[in-house]
Amino acid sequence: MNKPPFRLEQLDHIVLRAYDLPIMQAFYCDVLGCTQERRQDEIGLVQLRAGNSLIDLVSIEGKLGRHGGKGPGTEGHNMDHLCLSVAGYDEAAILAHLNAHGVRIGEIGSRYGAKGEGPSIYLFDPQGNMVELKGPPNA
Repeated sequence: MNKPPFRLEQLDHIVLRAYDLPIMQAFYCDVLGCTQERRQDEIGLVQLRAGNSLIDLVSIEGKLGRHGGKGPGTEGHNMDHLCLSVAGYDEAAILAHLNAHGVRIGEIGSRYGAKGEGPSIYLFDPQGNMVELKGPPNA
């Protein structure tokens, strides 16, 4: 079998279709610490910096969002979850921060990721998308 003529490096970006861009942007920026990198209102796109990667929020009603058809709902989502690697992982401090923002928290445990087995917290954004905050690998 031939190898591809390239080598994958990391996740570049993920695109989430959103019913309410301001609420989603506030969550990802104010709660998770992303920063707005770029905005293209004419196509309904806000790009947020998440470390070395981007999280793109696309309005379901915008030019780009309409291409995806019906938006996510209680019966289905745009994806299973996105995972963000966290530096300075302090589970108690993270949970206190999330609780202070009224974030719905899911399962907490040890899971395998790109850097190995380590602690993680599942949580949900305002639209019900599951987000995993992943700590460093166990020593």
